[in-house]
Amino acid sequence: MAEETVAQLAPGADAPDFALSDAKGETVRLSDFAGGRTILYFYPAAFTPGCTTEACDFRDNLASLSGAGYQVVGISKDDVETLARFAEEDRLDFPLLSDPDHAVAKSYGAWGEKQIDGRTLTGVLRSTFVLDEENRIEIAEYRVDPDGHVAALREKLGV
Repeated sequence: MAEETVAQLAPGADAPDFALSDAKGETVRLSDFAGGRTILYFYPAAFTPGCTTEACDFRDNLASLSGAGYQVVGISKDDVETLARFAEEDRLDFPLLSDPDHAVAKSYGAWGEKQIDGRTLTGVLRSTFVLDEENRIEIAEYRVDPDGHVAALREKLGV
């Protein structure tokens, strides 16, 4: 299989538009977040160790992020039912969106080759984007480590 290359985004770029289903099956659009600052993060799969660590870390820091004017949104390939279970089991009280065909991940450059257990796979690259009030990219981070990522992001944001 040939490697699929997607362009990564840089600060100042407009965030690619999307319309995805959330854990309740309702359609959520990028435009729903205009007027506020948004932390949009892509994760490979619910219930995996790294993704659970990252999601729970965002959950545990949500009050301080919200207090500083940020809303948090997670996006994965998981279906709506899986997202609903993930949100319930880990008490995730921020939107989780389903991107089953990876189109949105690809549009953000959060898709490509990665190494897992010595194997090369193509999939979601754990990535985080901070969007301004007009949905422009302020920060784009690719291939982040779930351990300590939220703390490092909070430091960068001064939160």
